Amino acid sequence: MAENETCSSASSCGRESCEGCPSQGNTQSMLEACNPFSSVKKVIGVVSGKGGVGKSFVTASLAGAMRKKGYEVGILDADITGPSIPKMYGVHGPAEGSDLGLFPIPGEDGVKIMSLNLLMEDEEAPVVWRGPVIASTVKQFWHDVYWGDLDYLFVDMPPGTGDVPLTVFQSLPVDGIVIVTSPQELVQLIVKKAVNMANMMNIPVLGLVENYSFLKCPDCGKEISLFGDSHIDETAEQMGIPVLAKMPLHPEYARMADEGQFHKIENPYLHDAVEKVETI
Repeated sequence: MAENETCSSASSCGRESCEGCPSQGNTQSMLEACNPFSSVKKVIGVVSGKGGVGKSFVTASLAGAMRKKGYEVGILDADITGPSIPKMYGVHGPAEGSDLGLFPIPGEDGVKIMSLNLLMEDEEAPVVWRGPVIASTVKQFWHDVYWGDLDYLFVDMPPGTGDVPLTVFQSLPVDGIVIVTSPQELVQLIVKKAVNMANMMNIPVLGLVENYSFLKCPDCGKEISLFGDSHIDETAEQMGIPVLAKMPLHPEYARMADEGQFHKIENPYLHDAVEKVETI
């Protein structure tokens, strides 16, 4: 084989060995084109290392807060096998479309929502799909949906570091991610995996949001740490990223989300997170 004819492996490929390589500088972007009739200024991913930490709640809270500030906002529900955004907003399909694309369904506050649940005849039917099909659906929600003119599109991603987060990071022009976690020490280990994945993909991490930080006693107002002492400050310091919020377990929030009245929730705990998103 002629020297520098090709790069044989990442382990043996260095700056010196790649000089003059014909493939150097030919890295092809994997970004998908947005819907041709739409304009999306900022894309924010909301991720978690594991399920059950309130990622969808944070997604909807950030979207609702930005909407209240007067921005045009959408939510792309990329949690294909476990979509919860439509129920929280009380919206139902079927979503319709035209030559412009598939129309998202707006919530009561005007947040535009696209989710697989809005396309299925039976919202309770399980989605038994393999990874490539799920990843393809997420990309279709980006380029086949008529989002119109959006200031912010929030992407509610499934937990973990698998196919869908990888697809979103590679296919959508993500401007930053917010990582949602809970106080358990085990979860902090998983948070580091999510941060490391974002760093590998050159996606900015805007900060951490800790959910279920405490429960405020309705009688005396004392804050009770249901899941033990929080470790988020140490984790954030180790990773060099800010803590954007510490949110309580709030029974009233849960009730309103279950009833499809999410647009009525006022969530002051995400003030710093909203400011962070607004300034990117």
